[in-house]
Amino acid sequence: MVISLKKGFAEAGNATLFIARFFREAIKPPYEIKEFIRQCYIIGYKSMPLVAITGLIMGLVLTIQSRPTLAEFGAESWLPGMVALSLIREIAPVITALICAGKISSGIGAELGSMKVTEQIDAMEVSAINPYKYLVVTRVLATTLMVPLLVVFADGIGILGGYAGINIHSDVTMYRYFSQVLSSLDFLDIIPATIKTFFFGFFIGLIGCYKGFTAANGTESVGKAANSAVVTASLAIFIIDMMAVQLTDLFF
Repeated sequence: MVISLKKGFAEAGNATLFIARFFREAIKPPYEIKEFIRQCYIIGYKSMPLVAITGLIMGLVLTIQSRPTLAEFGAESWLPGMVALSLIREIAPVITALICAGKISSGIGAELGSMKVTEQIDAMEVSAINPYKYLVVTRVLATTLMVPLLVVFADGIGILGGYAGINIHSDVTMYRYFSQVLSSLDFLDIIPATIKTFFFGFFIGLIGCYKGFTAANGTESVGKAANSAVVTASLAIFIIDMMAVQLTDLFF
């Protein structure tokens, strides 16, 4: 029990120092602009097909599952607004962030873990290259920027999926559908949901980098770093979402 507590406190201390070093290195020149752009391409553009498929399925399934219940109360006209609000405020941000945690955080953890095991990070330090700035700062900044953009993309695809779901059982024009969607949305529905996605992206990148950068020696630690990155990032997403919902309820 005592040993477990010591390990827990030591891990918390190391993570705090890792985060503090990130903010210190992020504002200090020189800046790795080319690597940052490359990571944005890898993290953002290459994740779009998976996010698009997920968003389409979310909108389609949510519409098909919700329609019978609303039809019982004669409220089918509320379906476009309900789908849009559900997707934008909660479902799309959380599901997209979980998809990114599984794909991006695990990839970063495995990549940096393998570099640590093969001593490539030590070689960068010997070559007078700051591995933390080149490997960690660029990836965390890229995830912080790209995850919100992927969520917005998923929102749009999900709403299109809702349009397809509605037209399975009825005939609604796209103009009427999007008029109902836009009339049901407010800036207070969009802004808090968008702000929390920046925190999702930040912790997805930071946790993946931390697990990979601090991996132990041995090839087995690479798999452990990737797995631990996914689990921890997913848990962090739920905690951040819970806090964001409480804050939104208090201030908005």
